[in-house]
Amino acid sequence: MNLTTPLSVQKLQKALHDKAKGSPSLRFYALYDKVYRKDVLAFAYECCKANKGAAGVDGQSFEGIEEYGVERWLDELTEELKGRTYRPRPVRRVYIPKPDGKQRPLGVPTIRDRTVETAAVLVLEPIFEADLQPEQYAYRRDRSALDAVKHVHKLINTGHGEIVDADLSGYFDSIPHAELLQSVARRVVDGAMLHLIKMWLEAPVEETDEYGKKHRSTRNRDEGRGTPQGAPISPLLSNLYMRRFVLGWKKLGHEKRGSAYIVNYADDLVICCRGNAEEALAAMRDIMRKLKLTVNETKTRVCRLPEEKFDFLGYTFGRCYSPKTGRAYMGTVPSKKRVIRICEAISSETGRNKTLLDQETVVGTLNRMMTGWANYFCLGPVSKAYRAVERHARKRLRQWLCAKHKVSWPATKQYPEAALHDGLGLVRLTTRTRSFPWATS
Repeated sequence: MNLTTPLSVQKLQKALHDKAKGSPSLRFYALYDKVYRKDVLAFAYECCKANKGAAGVDGQSFEGIEEYGVERWLDELTEELKGRTYRPRPVRRVYIPKPDGKQRPLGVPTIRDRTVETAAVLVLEPIFEADLQPEQYAYRRDRSALDAVKHVHKLINTGHGEIVDADLSGYFDSIPHAELLQSVARRVVDGAMLHLIKMWLEAPVEETDEYGKKHRSTRNRDEGRGTPQGAPISPLLSNLYMRRFVLGWKKLGHEKRGSAYIVNYADDLVICCRGNAEEALAAMRDIMRKLKLTVNETKTRVCRLPEEKFDFLGYTFGRCYSPKTGRAYMGTVPSKKRVIRICEAISSETGRNKTLLDQETVVGTLNRMMTGWANYFCLGPVSKAYRAVERHARKRLRQWLCAKHKVSWPATKQYPEAALHDGLGLVRLTTRTRSFPWATS
């Protein structure tokens, strides 16, 4: 999202952050009116529009809003918030496939609700950013998953060779509302703001079955838990609740006692220990139980380096060998699962159902996919993975060209490697490694 935050919103956020940072016990009494401030709400709408996204249960699209008049639409929304008549609509549930073949539920609020939630995030995030722990890397400005990967890499190279590779079952769906709202209320006393968050947490979920029939569920409200993934407020709330675990871990002395350091990204976490990883695992289970979260026992384990390896945020951590010297060292490589996943995505974009597309479109799509993948997988010896992805892309593009132009396979003469890369412009990932000091060709 390439949007510049308006200066007035920047000033508001800086003032809130500075107050929160300067006084860890300060509580904020007047925040709700900031949510419907004209500049905040207008910028929130622009953020939602830049993120695109599908319509919610009301079917309203950005095109429809633009036709209706954005200023008029925002004025009406402002009046609802001002008059305290605003009520969120049900969240539309869709499912996206996971790498393991299962499906991940995703909540799609209406654009109206997404706009108000984003406005609330613009106001609340600067406050809670002051409180989040340095071990938390997700959904934060100037922090990324790659920073978390680097942190783990540093730890395993400074003697923290026993790893608690933890997995939580349905973290977002399990967060208890009462305890979460307590975490918010520790800083926010504004009753209207707290009520707004409670309404979003308890909003019904609507999904359409295979026969096209709509069903609504009030499970979140009935069970008092869960925050739908896909809602703009959800990342902030999930970080805030995970802070309880990270803070509790340190306050109970587990970090110092076992030299056991947490690295967390959303619902993914590892604990890197110098020893006594079994004790750290038991302590982690105990704290998670108190937080009413469930540890996935089938995926949670203790890993001992260098004999074993573990995956975290798409990278495999463990013993690597220098191809030049044969020296063993502790490093990272793109995980096999992630290599397979990008290859499957390439196959999907070069299927026979895509033969009506032109070459520029297909090659452009492949280049964006491969470049984006390589931008993330740029740590450690990546050349082997890059070569595998590149080979697969060439093979699939040749097959696509054969199907499109009715040329018999394998057609290496018609479409040699140079023609695919230099002629059609297919990106060469392997040339990127020349500028990587840690990569080997």
